[in-house]
Amino acid sequence: MSSPGLSKAGLERLHETMAGYVTAGRVPGLVLGLSRGGDVHTDAIGTAAGSEPMRPDAIFRITSMTRPVTAVAALLLVQDGRLALDEPIDRLLPELAGRPVLRRPNAPLDETVPADRPVTVLDLLTFRSGFGMILAPPSEYPILAAEQALELSSVGPPTPATPHAPDEWLRRLGTLPLMDQPGTQWRYGSSSQILGALIARAADQPGEAFYAERVFGPLGMTDTGFWVPEGERHRLVPCYEQADGGLAAFDDGGQWEHPRPFPDGGAGLVSTVGDYLTFGQMLLAGGMHRGTRLLAPELVAAMTTDHLTAGQRAEAGPILGGRGWGFGLSVIERPEAGGVKGYGWSGGFGTHWVNDPDEGLVAVLCTQVLAFPGGPGLESDFWTGTYRALGDGATSA
Repeated sequence: MSSPGLSKAGLERLHETMAGYVTAGRVPGLVLGLSRGGDVHTDAIGTAAGSEPMRPDAIFRITSMTRPVTAVAALLLVQDGRLALDEPIDRLLPELAGRPVLRRPNAPLDETVPADRPVTVLDLLTFRSGFGMILAPPSEYPILAAEQALELSSVGPPTPATPHAPDEWLRRLGTLPLMDQPGTQWRYGSSSQILGALIARAADQPGEAFYAERVFGPLGMTDTGFWVPEGERHRLVPCYEQADGGLAAFDDGGQWEHPRPFPDGGAGLVSTVGDYLTFGQMLLAGGMHRGTRLLAPELVAAMTTDHLTAGQRAEAGPILGGRGWGFGLSVIERPEAGGVKGYGWSGGFGTHWVNDPDEGLVAVLCTQVLAFPGGPGLESDFWTGTYRALGDGATSA
């Protein structure tokens, strides 16, 4: 049985390890947060920009860590009875009804067959909607070239953002066939964006307003949203990318500094380590927050359970890396590098989150350097140091 809390000596070692990456110039700065057994620990290391010290309440572009938040927003509508997991999305998204399916993913757009069944809400949550990312040049896949020409920004990074508002975005997406039969293939990316549009229509209000009213407000996530208010932009850290063996400033186009036409339910949010710790704590507590229930425990259980078949996991490719998939997050059944297990997800702009129910642990790491989930070095050392900080009660190596 795990002992509660965090080890002071372990936290000091974790600080030293993470500070070493700053000293070595691997990242300018970072913020980490751990929560366990009533202990909450936040550590800001390095600088945000120039010589400005990193703040514990620094605001980060959490990109794909938006996806679990979107899943919770959708489940709140399921809880309200405004959506059902097994219902087709056609009722609220008629633009996407009756789409044919490519004979094979790289087929010409006119080589299609009828869909075996409609796409459901569950398909969107589990990323088996029939559309998403293919790790290949658009020149090799007509569907990717068409997506690019339509400026959907649905199968790649969140920059540049699509210039289209949700209704036009859905209309354009609806002109394309599906890549796969609904429910058959896990594909990363656009399912969360479609789900975000579905949430707005089911709630009959703009998506940004629903997230704020039903998720961020009740949880006290005051620094989380689709853009940073003008008075808080000094807390939005600059971001960097690897270049020529060092770091170079990355231009995000300023897209997180003002409202955008399309609120991206897949990668559009900014947040802080403290806010995301609160989100993780709610899930770990089975949907409870400070004595008030936000989400039914059975919906949290469904969200954090692997829904993929063994074949779907094997065919998912390097993004999922053999993990399972729940609703908008990965399920880590066997301990990985550093001992990490449980469920969670990462963002391509250098952010990471895991809940480990066995240990009662919520862990969040936010850096400023663009990296794909599962990147080597800093991330694995973070997990190693985190589990050492759990002390002798930890159940993992």
